[in-house]
Order: sequence, then C-alpha cells, then structure tokens
Amino acid sequence: MPPFVILIPARLASTRLPDKPLADIGGKPMIVRVAEQAARSGAARIVVATDSRRVADAVATGGFDVVMTRANHASGTDRLAEAAATLGLADDAIVVNLQGDEPELPPALLDDLAQCLAQDPACVMATAAHAIEHWRDWFNPNVVKVVLDAAGRALYFSRAPVPWHRDGLRGAGGGPLPAAAAGNEGAQDDAGMRQVLAAAAPLRHIGLYAYRGHFLKTYSQMVPTALEDIEALEQLRVLYHGFPIKVVIAAQAPPAGVDTPEDLAAVRRRFGAA
Repeated sequence: MPPFVILIPARLASTRLPDKPLADIGGKPMIVRVAEQAARSGAARIVVATDSRRVADAVATGGFDVVMTRANHASGTDRLAEAAATLGLADDAIVVNLQGDEPELPPALLDDLAQCLAQDPACVMATAAHAIEHWRDWFNPNVVKVVLDAAGRALYFSRAPVPWHRDGLRGAGGGPLPAAAAGNEGAQDDAGMRQVLAAAAPLRHIGLYAYRGHFLKTYSQMVPTALEDIEALEQLRVLYHGFPIKVVIAAQAPPAGVDTPEDLAAVRRRFGAA
C-alpha cells in the first residue's frame, strides 16, 4: 500500500441540511464519524479542512488533525489545494479527497483508489466507478456515467446514457426508444432490454477522487470550461485540459452520502443498530 493522505473538506453551509458536519450520529458529530471511517483505511495521515471554527473544535475533540481554510472557495478541490499547501504536502504525495458527508464509505475503496493512482505514473488524478445494473440509472441524468479506454483511464464523463448502444437502442430509425428513455421503469423487466444493458456495460461514476500533490496546485489555476458547465461536471475540466484520470472499478456501489434529513435519519438508524 503506497503512503497517502486523506483530506476531508467540511463546511457548515448546506441548504438541505444546515450544520451538516456537526449532525449527531450515535453520539458523535458526522465529521468525526467520517474521520473514524477514514482511519480504518491504510492512510498515513487524515486531516479535515474547514472554514468553520465549530467544525475545527469538533474534529480536534474527536482526536483528529484539522487545518483552517478560507471561506470563499469555489469548490471543494480548491479548498483541498489550500489545505495541501498549508500542510506542506510533497508534490509526489497522493491525496485522497473524502467528502465530509460519507460516514459509511468503505475504507478498502480509499485504499484501492490510492493504489490505482500510484500504479499509473502518467495519471495525475484517480476516481472510482461501478457497474450500472438498472435501466433507470443508465437513463437518469442525476447518475453520472464514465467511459474508459483500454488502460482504465477516463475517456469522458456524462449525465447522458453512455455508451449509447446504437443497434440495441435504435429509436425512430429501427424501432421505438426503450421505455426507460421515456421514464417507464417497467422496461427493467424486459429481458431484451436487460440484454442491451449487459452488452453496453455502462459504469456509474463514484464521486471520490485522489490527486498527486503537484496537480492540486495546477487544478486550482485551471480555467473552467464550457463543457463542464454544460454537463455540470467539474472533472471534465481535467480531461478538457489534457490530463488523464485513472478509474478504479468497485465491486459494488458504496453507501450513499448524507444529503437530506431522510439520509441522516437512515444513517442514524444503522449506527444505532450497530
């Protein structure tokens, strides 16, 4: 296992779940639960990056390192870049970005992500994906898809159903569009449609990233692109500017993060049951 650092960006501002990092889960703030989960990985160091003194105090009380950052960052990656500079991380350091609302993310996936980046020196960044098994996910624009090349690097990320199986999904040129494309989830029960899905083998992108230390500096200086605005996918900026992204394939989808009060209630139940 290569040495790597986990940085966890955490800010209090959240429209759907106010003060999310401090939400109680089984007697501890969520941000501490996330750090504890990260500590089960092979990371050499775990640091929370925040602009909130309340979050910083909670993290310190939980026994983890914290670094203060500016409040006006445009993205979590920019916050990571500042944190990496403040910590003096080496240019060749592998930095894994774990979101502060993922208290159940499997530690093994963090290890796999760091390892896959370490094994491909040509890549400055790595991310994760898993196989899509249901029609509704392939056609759902809220589910981000990724297409890979022969070396396991990302060719493109999209909210569209890619790769598009031309012969299996002919549309008006050779038959009706699949019912799933029109929002009919019953199409998942069609054996022929499942066969097309298996042939296309689409991958769902998991929003987990690892970076080389020097690339965090580069990324923070890269100009945003029209392509990332069109798809609303920030990682397209990296591909647009010609930097390769390695992708590790997870055996299954990791548990979802906490975005809503309903998500929080579900996580609390699972921690209570444990």
